[in-house]
Amino acid sequence: MNQEESYDIVIYGGTAAGIVAALQAKSMGKSVVVLEPSRRIGGMTTGGLGDTDIGMEEAVGGLSLEFYRRIARKYDQDGARWLFEPKVALEVLLEWVKESQIEVVYGERLELQDGVEKQGTSITSIQMESGKVYRGQIFIDATYEGDLMAKSGVSYVTGRESNAQYGETLNGIHSGNELPSGIDPYIVKGVPSSGLLRRVNPNAGGRFGDGDTNVQAYNFRMCLTNNPDNRLDIQKPEGYDEADYEILFRAIEQGQSSKFFKLNRVTADKTDSNNNSGISTDYNGMNHSYPEADYATREQMWHAHRIYQQGYVWTIQNHPRVPEDIRAVYKPWGLALDEFTDSNHWTPQLYVRESRRMVSDYVVTEHAVRRVDEATDSIGMGSFAMDSHHTQYYVNEDGHVSSEGGFYERLKAPYPISYRAIVPKPQECTNLIVPVCVSATHAAYGSIRMEPVFMILGQSAAVAAALALDADGIVQHVPYEQLHQVLVQEKQVLFTDE
Repeated sequence: MNQEESYDIVIYGGTAAGIVAALQAKSMGKSVVVLEPSRRIGGMTTGGLGDTDIGMEEAVGGLSLEFYRRIARKYDQDGARWLFEPKVALEVLLEWVKESQIEVVYGERLELQDGVEKQGTSITSIQMESGKVYRGQIFIDATYEGDLMAKSGVSYVTGRESNAQYGETLNGIHSGNELPSGIDPYIVKGVPSSGLLRRVNPNAGGRFGDGDTNVQAYNFRMCLTNNPDNRLDIQKPEGYDEADYEILFRAIEQGQSSKFFKLNRVTADKTDSNNNSGISTDYNGMNHSYPEADYATREQMWHAHRIYQQGYVWTIQNHPRVPEDIRAVYKPWGLALDEFTDSNHWTPQLYVRESRRMVSDYVVTEHAVRRVDEATDSIGMGSFAMDSHHTQYYVNEDGHVSSEGGFYERLKAPYPISYRAIVPKPQECTNLIVPVCVSATHAAYGSIRMEPVFMILGQSAAVAAALALDADGIVQHVPYEQLHQVLVQEKQVLFTDE
């Protein structure tokens, strides 16, 4: 007999968005549970992303801003603090959860085969791999992958739309090479019959602007330290293969001398180390099947990314084909011994920058982000640049290796995000809200996909869920005027110019 539990609101995913949603739901008197597939809450916010992609500070309000204020207090600072250590972010979230008595269940993954039970357009319960069943009136999918959304019969897309589909400029296959020019693509230089280097495709797969199924690259945000008393040197990983780094060696030969990975300080001696160029910590091209993959396959991809990235750092620090002056810049940095203490000091959270994106009756496009076509039913604002990491390497028209897919376009002002972007089409599901895998194009999602925004949308999702529960239980029926009123009371920033 399956063990069953029943709640007003069931939140799948203990990301920062999921935790904030739970806090808001609880404050509105609703019974709520957070089901977290892993052993750690907070997603990227506690997973190494301590150099916050803030965009414009004035666009952040509500519980999202309160999180960064709580971070500041941990460092004895006033106001909000956007730079922090993973362990401090985790401490803040765990304290918040305890204060509000939020029920968090760890290690519960959705059964991917028949895990979602529906009656008509309404989800009645979800079953986990453990056999446990959670019944709810309303469900919130706060995961980066959108598994609950996908298994609920909701329309979604992966990869990149064509520019033509919505009249955009940044979508689809996109030039934007960040490699030095002149990198020979063949295993034996100048000999096509020797075959292409690893991860290098013979062409871009279409014309610039064409859509495809490629996903921007993933990596791990490393928390590194140069404090010898707190540092674990990075070792050559088991499974290391020098051939994985041939593009790196050739980029150096072609003149690259910096930007191998970021050393952005979050404290005096700790970093949030991220990808920084066309050849860096991103494992370009090796995640395209991740959004639709099963758990075992995703785990294999996690390990492949780990081996690649750890091997990459070891290579930069130690390999004789890396000049000594470059090695010397990176050599002092290692994993922080006081971070990720239950996972050998390496973050358990792969940076899933983009996975599935819902397709609802409203799709956020470049036009909304640029405020050409402005949403009137705002539930929060985005303000970060439209930003995509690379998706692949290919042989360009000059016969050299090029990276493809990267763009970074700053915005002039924050833009409102429509409530309709987080609720499915009513004919598909009427009691699900999706604040992370929102209805947006690849180009627009490049701006939305930031942790402060996910928290904003998580809070607004919970307000909408509570209001729906007080009415007919249908999330698409929540009157915007009512939603707006409560969001303003909860200090959300909805329009910066009103």
